[in-house]
Amino acid sequence: MNKIITHKTLSRRSLLKSAVAVSAGLAVGTSFVAASTAAWAMETKQVSPQEMATLIQMARDIYPHNHVSDEFYARAVKGYDSEEFKQKISDGVAALNSAAQGAGFNDYLSVQWEADRVAILKTVENSAFFQTIRGNLITGLYNQKGLWPLFGYEGESYTKGGYLSHGFDDIKWI
Repeated sequence: MNKIITHKTLSRRSLLKSAVAVSAGLAVGTSFVAASTAAWAMETKQVSPQEMATLIQMARDIYPHNHVSDEFYARAVKGYDSEEFKQKISDGVAALNSAAQGAGFNDYLSVQWEADRVAILKTVENSAFFQTIRGNLITGLYNQKGLWPLFGYEGESYTKGGYLSHGFDDIKWI
């Protein structure tokens, strides 16, 4: 799992010091979230980079897959970076951070152990914020075609003659 880095301002020097590969079109002064050891970054417009990083970590903790990179989780929650969700995300992340502080941590992102983060998530699992994120992750995460090969899913089968003609039983991991 990659450590997620948040930057409020981006300069050439800080980019090189962090060794984060970011597309050349990213402007100075932009807010973004990036992985410390992977070549991806995500610009944020409405929610803060810290809030987006919290959402990415939350997504990973709700649907944990060690073989799936943070990039897929970032894509799954990118839709929350909108004016429509800005306040809901801000309030939800604040509640999550408050729950983490109640458990003795600085905030949700500072919790190092997955088991501790899951325990914190359980304290907020009945909230509308948690239920919205969890529910939308089902399609936001698992409908990414680039992720399918990691799970052995070959996509829809109708155009290939259906599952019976296409080898419904060729999955090796079951």
